[in-house]
Amino acid sequence: MNDSPAWLEQVRWNLDGLVPVITQEAASGRVIMFAWMNREALRLTASGGEAVYWSRSRNRLWRKGEQSGHLQKVREIRLDCDNDAILLRVEQQGGIGCHTGRASCFHQRLERQRWRSLEPVLKPPAEIYRTDE
Repeated sequence: MNDSPAWLEQVRWNLDGLVPVITQEAASGRVIMFAWMNREALRLTASGGEAVYWSRSRNRLWRKGEQSGHLQKVREIRLDCDNDAILLRVEQQGGIGCHTGRASCFHQRLERQRWRSLEPVLKPPAEIYRTDE
């Protein structure tokens, strides 16, 4: 028996059971990051009001900000016209959305056949992520 909500079943999941997610700052419209969600991540995001993603590298759920404290408060969840991509509109806590310490993961622009970083590091990753494991 499938006990998933109908809205969750309307998402067109890929063969790995994932859907791509673009995360955007609600106030400015700025794209912060790209990630993936599985059914559980999307369900938790919708019910809890904070962004939860699926980490392909760690093979587990990943609550944005669980280590850094840079949570994403979800203001809106949208599904595209093909039902195969999610747009999260969030309030990015702390102004840092990227693990590099920048506001956005999309901080590089192609210029003269080279990638150039356009944004400063707001806080060095060593100061954000503790390594005392």
